Amino acid sequence: MLSPMNNLRKWFYLLTMTSLFFTACSKKNDPTPVPEPVTPVASGSVPFYKLQRVENFLAPADDSAPTTAPPVVYFSLENKEQTPADYQKTARWDISFSNLYNSFIGCNNGKDATNAGYTANGVGGILILKQAFETVTDVPADKDFSTSKTFGTDDLGAFGEGTGWYLYDFGGTIKGDGSYNKMHVAYAMPDIRTLVVRTANGNYAKIKMISCYKDAFTADKWFRDTPHMYFTFEYVIVPKGSTKFEIK
Repeated sequence: MLSPMNNLRKWFYLLTMTSLFFTACSKKNDPTPVPEPVTPVASGSVPFYKLQRVENFLAPADDSAPTTAPPVVYFSLENKEQTPADYQKTARWDISFSNLYNSFIGCNNGKDATNAGYTANGVGGILILKQAFETVTDVPADKDFSTSKTFGTDDLGAFGEGTGWYLYDFGGTIKGDGSYNKMHVAYAMPDIRTLVVRTANGNYAKIKMISCYKDAFTADKWFRDTPHMYFTFEYVIVPKGSTKFEIK
């Protein structure tokens, strides 16, 4: 006959083994954790395939000297931030804002003597398409990019210089109602114009220019005295070698 102590030891043993058995089964049946997908980033901090929005990026202009080009402003698409002018001769920026009211947008290329990044190692290029941002799905061929052009005023408006990203309504009668407050207004045309940029590091971005007015993102809020030039735009970057623009 087992003693009470032996019975206690027996039951303790059985309880321990049962607990270990169920613990092992529970762990065995647990689903294997699925790691979160990692989106690769561009050469900077911006991830590929993710829509980015920049609001009210300031490129100072002087209304008292409208025909004098202000200092060029540089922006890194791959880091989503302004690049100091001290880094002009580097690959640390992707687009420039220059010329009339800093409204002309260019690229960073170190081999083109007419480019702001000349002598550095940027391999950028730029072009503009007569399409809405959402309809631009194919990455253009490298031969189609320009390293010298900048894009600003469109021929649909006053003082047009070819195909541009905005229409300048000098008299306020093209897009406006002819009133004084609608004169000298710049109308972005995201529904029919998209900029495409090869970044300084060789990746690709498509850009939707939305506005150049502070906190005003639609045409009904644009007037000659609305604070400017505060650029709002959206873009997505895809890796070098890509043939499609995708937003994931």
